[in-house]
Amino acid sequence: MATLNMCLRTVRSVRSLKVSSLSGSFSNRLSNNGWWRPLATDTTTPSEEKSTEKVAEKEEVPSATETEKALKEATEKLSKQIDELQDKYKRALAETENVRRRMQKQIDDAKMFGIQGFCKDLLEVADILSRATESVPREVLNEKNVHLNTLYDGLCMTDVQLQKVFRKHGLEKIDPEDGEKFDPNIHEALFQQPLSDGKMAGGVATVSKIGYRLHTRTVRPALVGVYKNA
Repeated sequence: MATLNMCLRTVRSVRSLKVSSLSGSFSNRLSNNGWWRPLATDTTTPSEEKSTEKVAEKEEVPSATETEKALKEATEKLSKQIDELQDKYKRALAETENVRRRMQKQIDDAKMFGIQGFCKDLLEVADILSRATESVPREVLNEKNVHLNTLYDGLCMTDVQLQKVFRKHGLEKIDPEDGEKFDPNIHEALFQQPLSDGKMAGGVATVSKIGYRLHTRTVRPALVGVYKNA
C-alpha cells in the first residue's frame, strides 16, 4: 500500500512539472510578442513589418536626377507651346492689321475716286467750252461786236469756274509742254513727227487733247504727238 501511494505522488509531481513548463513558455511568448499565435508560421514582428514598408517606399521614390529630368522635359514642352501660341498670335495680329489697312485704303479710295465717273463725264463739257473760246478769232473781238464779246467773256468765265471746281475736288489738267519727256502713264501717243532742232527724240511735240488726273489717278491721258528719231 505504501508503494502504491508513492507511485501516485510521483505521477502527480510529473504532471505538475509539465503544466508549469507549458505555462512558463506561454507566458514568455505573450510577454515578448504581445500575442501568441500557435498555428501561425510567420514570425515577423510589427516593427520588422514597418521597417520593410519604409524600405519599399524609399525604393519607389524617384531620384533627384530623374525628377530634374522630368521637370526639364515639362518646361521645354511648355516653352515650345508658348512659342507656338505667340507665333500664332503675332500672325493673327499682322493679318488683322493688313485687313485694317486694306479696308482703310478702300475707304480712302472711295472718298478720293468716288466721283471719277462723274468727273469723266464733265470733261466733255470742259472740252466743248475750250474749243468754243479757242474758235473765236481775236480780231473780231472789238467794241463793235458787243454781244459777241459778252458771249465770249461768259464762256471764258464758265470755263474758269469749271476748272476751279475741278481743282477743288482734286481734278487737274495734264497739259504737257513742247519737248516734255513722254510718260506712258499720263500721255497717249497718236502720231510721230520729224525731230526739230534742239528737241529730244521721243519727247512731246503736239498736244491734240488735254488730259486730266484725279488726285494720283489718270482719268484721261493727254493725247499727243511725239518726235521720232531722224
